[in-house]
Amino acid sequence: MEVLERAQEMQRQGRSVIHLEVGEPDFPTPEPICESAIRAVRDGHTHYTHSLGSLRLREAIARNCSARHGVEVSADRIMVTAGSSQAMLYAFGALIRPGDEVIMATPHYPCYPNFIRFFGGVPVQIGANAADGYKLDPDRVKEAVTDRTRLLLVNSPANPTGAVLDLERLRALAEIGVPILSDEIYHGIVYGEPAPSALSVTDRAIVVDGFSKRHCMTGWRLGYIIAPQEMMRTLQTMQQNFMISAGAFVQEAAVTAIEQGDAATEEMVGAYRARRDLIVSLFRDLGFGIPALPDGAFYVFADASRFTRDSLAFAFELLECAGVAVAPGIDFGEAGKRSVRLCYAASVSDIREAARRIAKYLECREHRVED
Repeated sequence: MEVLERAQEMQRQGRSVIHLEVGEPDFPTPEPICESAIRAVRDGHTHYTHSLGSLRLREAIARNCSARHGVEVSADRIMVTAGSSQAMLYAFGALIRPGDEVIMATPHYPCYPNFIRFFGGVPVQIGANAADGYKLDPDRVKEAVTDRTRLLLVNSPANPTGAVLDLERLRALAEIGVPILSDEIYHGIVYGEPAPSALSVTDRAIVVDGFSKRHCMTGWRLGYIIAPQEMMRTLQTMQQNFMISAGAFVQEAAVTAIEQGDAATEEMVGAYRARRDLIVSLFRDLGFGIPALPDGAFYVFADASRFTRDSLAFAFELLECAGVAVAPGIDFGEAGKRSVRLCYAASVSDIREAARRIAKYLECREHRVED
């Protein structure tokens, strides 16, 4: 956020900045979804819904889960939330007590440890190997389990690495016996086989998902949680006390996203695939280490150790001197202290220009070092 805020300040001063740091789709929300929201407001969907969410949306989510993953989930195991982050907050709040340990991969989404620590939990971070596509290793997870282990947190496709866990690896993780909390917000944005859900390997999984990424609805703030039946009353009580319900007209639009959004998502993913291939090629040529193509999401986690030992300082250096904003890898854990995250939810022309600017700056930088 500090990089983004400085970039915005520079733009207000008239400087040109290319944004590769912001983690959201650059595509607009598809028109049928917008029209559905407008129609819902006009039809009077402007009041509280059931605290679990409208039954119409929960049933649509259940049908979608069956169609995508072949898993049957009843609507009363689903709670709609104001974004997947809120769903994550509820899940940790319902499950974690002070001193409980949560095993997770690193590099990781920056907020995970903060969620865990907020409730007194202890994040236990397992380094994911770049050569293995940054995928969580079941054997290393087994070694990390203690009598204080409460949860195994998985994120597939992953932010910041784009790693996707296949069914075999997910099953091996489930067989460890630790309850799984699975963040599946980037499902649908994959470049090979569809990412399997944790629900495909255990009906005890807690799944967090939403509409922000695959339907370009980040500002709409709508997510959901799927949980075992015995958790639902606790989750519902939290919702009733803290938020009451998610927005009614937004929930109506989400039904349209589920029922009519696949074509737009497929078109977007096709564009992302081409951008991924381009940004990887360009930044490898610049000297950044990218051992494997990301399998999903819209990020490249690039090793910048050839240029820096301090990713935060390097990110600001690229911003100030090259006019390119990237996310410092240290935000994603100690494993990223010499890396940067590049978001390719940006136009092809912006990606090419970013690479050109960085190449020019790095060349000047090397000349200064030689002098």
